[in-house]
Amino acid sequence: MSSQDKIRKLIELREQARLGGGIKRIEKQHAQGRYTARERIDMVLDEGSFEEFDMFVSHRCTNFGMEKTTFLGDGVVTGHGTVDGRVVYIFSQDFTVFGGSLSETFALKICKVMDQAMKVGAPVIGINDSGGARIQEGVMSLAGYAEIFQRNIMASGVIPQISAIFGPCAGGAVYSPALTDVVIMSDKTSYMFVTGPKVTKTVTGEDISVEDLGGATVHATKSGVAHFRADDEDEGLMLIRKTLEYLPQNNLEEPVQTECSDPADRLDDELNDIIPVNPNQPYNVKDIIYTIVDGEQFLEFHRHYAKNIVVGFAKFDGMPVGIIASQPNYLAGVLDIDASRKAARFVRFCDAFNVPIITLVDVPGFLPGSIQEYGGIIIHGAKLLFAYGEATVPKITITLRKSYGGAHDVMGSKQLRGDLNYAWPTAEIAVMGGKGAIEILEGRNIKKIEDPEEKAKYAAKKEAEYTEKFANPYQAAKYGFIDDVIEPRNTRFRIIRGLRTLATKKDLNPPKKHSNIPL
Repeated sequence: MSSQDKIRKLIELREQARLGGGIKRIEKQHAQGRYTARERIDMVLDEGSFEEFDMFVSHRCTNFGMEKTTFLGDGVVTGHGTVDGRVVYIFSQDFTVFGGSLSETFALKICKVMDQAMKVGAPVIGINDSGGARIQEGVMSLAGYAEIFQRNIMASGVIPQISAIFGPCAGGAVYSPALTDVVIMSDKTSYMFVTGPKVTKTVTGEDISVEDLGGATVHATKSGVAHFRADDEDEGLMLIRKTLEYLPQNNLEEPVQTECSDPADRLDDELNDIIPVNPNQPYNVKDIIYTIVDGEQFLEFHRHYAKNIVVGFAKFDGMPVGIIASQPNYLAGVLDIDASRKAARFVRFCDAFNVPIITLVDVPGFLPGSIQEYGGIIIHGAKLLFAYGEATVPKITITLRKSYGGAHDVMGSKQLRGDLNYAWPTAEIAVMGGKGAIEILEGRNIKKIEDPEEKAKYAAKKEAEYTEKFANPYQAAKYGFIDDVIEPRNTRFRIIRGLRTLATKKDLNPPKKHSNIPL
């Protein structure tokens, strides 16, 4: 065979590998509104940047006649490329080959790119579209999953890991995305669950559909497993690229600062009147976020989950930051189990990758009641407390309105190593609101007054006195717990100047194997 013949054979084999499970299966994938593994890679990466590994790998299984059917690549496309010119490693599961099921060699391919990503310090993108373990390979496929899980764990907090679910992801397969930093699901075309509807019905008697058990809406609104619910794969693939804009390559680097045309000293006069006069009237904290950040650009995580707190990425003068903000528009911005978990994980995500944290506070306290107490609000609230106290990145906290009780401490307070703690003049920093405080402090005296009108007047007078004394930022400022009371319209400038000043900040935690965060 001449060298030209050998080259022709190479080209033929490459063409064969690129077809995955064949034209008919590709057409079926398209008919279901789903892209192929290779199309997804091309859409995520910069044009022409993909370098593929292990195109000629095939499975080694001889059970149940498997030796009669082999496909080059064995159901997963792996390699590296660039996103906005920065190196990333990627794997994309191919549903057209054995339903994307995981074999021993399939797992080895994924492990290889993850190992390489750790060596060079680059993010890993995993695109999941798989029927689960390849049953014909038995324990070898289970071992393959565990090998991937171990690498997810070792890479956690070292390199960014992003998972996109664009089809089925069930059984043990769900745990790899769950171990990563960001999970994106596509609406109506993806699902995740540990046990499917058939097993669920057999074991529990519950009759439920695939979509209701583990669809994108379920995980974006109820479980919190999905950080993003994309309308379709196009949006999901865009979100992968968008998320990487705010993150460094690894934990030893800083996020990339970009050019910014939005003036740092821009004054936003509307902020001076955005807080309602009535302290119980809601407003949308996102209006404040969009006003103060660069170009009104805010990438919100968990938009549909625990809506009483808002988290996401933005930029100030081109500097990436993570924002955590109470949302008075939903449950009055109170902290509950889900909100505490959501915010705690985001704080730790930012801290792991050197992203400064901006906290906007308007929190009346923790949600009371037996459901919350039985559900472990103490433990879950402690997660948020722990996350803020452990974080060593620059932390700027701005109290907009209410900051009551334990929730005040938890939301980036000075005592949890807040670097800059500002307050608007509308801030109310106290153990509790005036009404509740007077019921405790003046309860006996109020009971002694028999005339209902006099009783109401006395209570109102005492409540006004308490509010005047404590429902303002100046008591906290008096003790240095608030560094400055700022005019709302100057918020953007004060944050940017604070970030510039804190750019060289160093905070050290005691040496330890690892902390024992309340899980």
